[in-house]
Amino acid sequence: MAEEGLDVYIGTVGCVEGSRQNCTSTALDFEMKKLHFEIEINASKKVVWNNVIQDKPFREWTKEFADPSFFEGDWSKGSKIRFLTVNKNGNVEGMSSEIADNKPYDFLSIRHLGYIKNGEEDLDSEEVKSWAPAYANYSLKEENNTTKLTIDVDSADEFVDFMNTTFPMALNKLKEICQS
Repeated sequence: MAEEGLDVYIGTVGCVEGSRQNCTSTALDFEMKKLHFEIEINASKKVVWNNVIQDKPFREWTKEFADPSFFEGDWSKGSKIRFLTVNKNGNVEGMSSEIADNKPYDFLSIRHLGYIKNGEEDLDSEEVKSWAPAYANYSLKEENNTTKLTIDVDSADEFVDFMNTTFPMALNKLKEICQS
């Protein structure tokens, strides 16, 4: 159950023009779920934005997804960025992505393009082609020094439960960081 100030929605994302390469199906093709999260944070958009993307707070609020959690790259539009962790065997894994859009303090769109397993990038396997690209879109709206952070995430069915459990915890951690 979502905590006060945090809303969670689930919907289905079909093949939308421009959102999937050629919209072709494969044996591994599946519909992505569109997950929606919202939280109100008693801080300015600038404070929330900076805590979303700056290294130290990013590592803190994203620990809920994987610990450790970190990124390599930068947040400029068109830039490559990798979201990483180190698994129990000491291997680097995560997501290979790019910044689809960046309007500072207002909107950030991350286009996930593939996996990183054992330190190797996979952008071309049939498994990756079945879901990539997938997006995570962050929108910020401020009123009276309170920021409403809205996040829309494309998710494969197998990760919906994980995301619905973990994203609220991560956003509550982000809220705690921003309000401290």
